[in-house]
Amino acid sequence: MERTLSIIKPDGVKKNLIGDIIRKFEQNDLRIVALKMLKISKKDAMNFYIVHKDKPFYDSLTSFLSEGPIVVIVIEGEKAISKVREIMGATNPKDAAPGTIRADFGSDIEHNIVHGSDSKESASFEIPFFFSYIEIQGAY
Repeated sequence: MERTLSIIKPDGVKKNLIGDIIRKFEQNDLRIVALKMLKISKKDAMNFYIVHKDKPFYDSLTSFLSEGPIVVIVIEGEKAISKVREIMGATNPKDAAPGTIRADFGSDIEHNIVHGSDSKESASFEIPFFFSYIEIQGAY
């Protein structure tokens, strides 16, 4: 079993897509083991996306993530990281396969509804960024 983190970004929350997005994960043999809604500060968003600090989109990405409520989710399943990324679709909704979250709901490359860990290393940083050990179901 593998675990990964997904975030329903402020645009997904604002569009009332939380249930639709979770359903897409659950319908693909993935299990939600932790979930919460919160609003993070710009500073926290900057710390979360620190790997992108030298990229030109860093400021707008961190501003966007901190502009409204987000839903953070720990997802578990066989090959969860690659499965979640496949379900999300390409970063740019215009390039995402039909039926993926970003193709169905995303507006543009920045307002693309969801984030997902891209590797085991990313997941090992991202999951504890938002969740303590006792908040994750089955973490005993």
